[in-house]
Amino acid sequence: MKRALITGITGQDGLYLSELLLAKGYQVHGVIRGQNNPKLDLVRAVVPEVILHTGDLLDSFSLARALEAAQPTEIYNLGAISFVAYSWDNAHLTSQVTGHGVLNILEAVRLYAAGDKSVRFYQASSSEMFGKVQEVPQRETTLLWPRSPYGVAKVFGHYMTINYRESYGLHASSGILFNHESPRRGPEFVTRKVSQAVARIKLGQQDTLPMGNLDASRDWGFAGDYVEAMWRMLQQEQADDYVIATGVTHTIRDLLEVAFGVVGISDWESYVTQDPRFMRPAEVELLIGDASKARERLGWTPTVDFEGLVTMMVESDLAALSRRR
Repeated sequence: MKRALITGITGQDGLYLSELLLAKGYQVHGVIRGQNNPKLDLVRAVVPEVILHTGDLLDSFSLARALEAAQPTEIYNLGAISFVAYSWDNAHLTSQVTGHGVLNILEAVRLYAAGDKSVRFYQASSSEMFGKVQEVPQRETTLLWPRSPYGVAKVFGHYMTINYRESYGLHASSGILFNHESPRRGPEFVTRKVSQAVARIKLGQQDTLPMGNLDASRDWGFAGDYVEAMWRMLQQEQADDYVIATGVTHTIRDLLEVAFGVVGISDWESYVTQDPRFMRPAEVELLIGDASKARERLGWTPTVDFEGLVTMMVESDLAALSRRR
């Protein structure tokens, strides 16, 4: 039986990946921070078969203990402070967890693998590393120019993963994932903020939706598709880095139009206000990925398009809010 260890198991990717691996017959272990983690009950409800270990990306000893307890053949590092806007207010903590945390787990993996254990490592890199984009579309060879503390921290983790692969021969791969969403996305992220607000407006529970830059463009995909790509990377003979994206970009305006359209509202502009509090200090205007390498080498393609994704999220929030009435 293959054994996998996942950090960041409480997030949307961690939950989808757990479900995928369990369906494939893996024994799945997760690292969870703190005994009173508010998402502990969620993990136990969604994937009760997962074996949980207490650990922290800032505590290398706890990571080493988790590895020894789980004895994994595959390790997926999904743990991070991943809300970009938060990273400007808490740049130091973001750098420590999202950046230095990668070094901590890589070092723990190196020491674990030194005991003649066969192990493969996945690092969750991000399209935010491209920032002030130097090439359209963005691919694995595009120059990185991050525009947020989060993006900078992800660049550190990305290159540290490459360094450990080249220095120590670790089977360490990075997935440069473009924006991927789902009904499990946290409400602080713009897609879920929109889907929840649209559902509330439809039910008469909210009047307006304050937003930031409506012209920013993103390449949005479904998180359930993207965890499949993570798994496929670790099944390859040689470790490598891959852009995972749909190759199609949409603006925030497109997101709003589709989301409001799901509930039959065509004049969405009358419900949306612009609030300077939601403007980024340094905006990333256009992200669109070229996933040709993933298609050719991994055989991976997305199955859910933009309209299907937004519809899925709005309908999920509408159903959840209706049950509470």
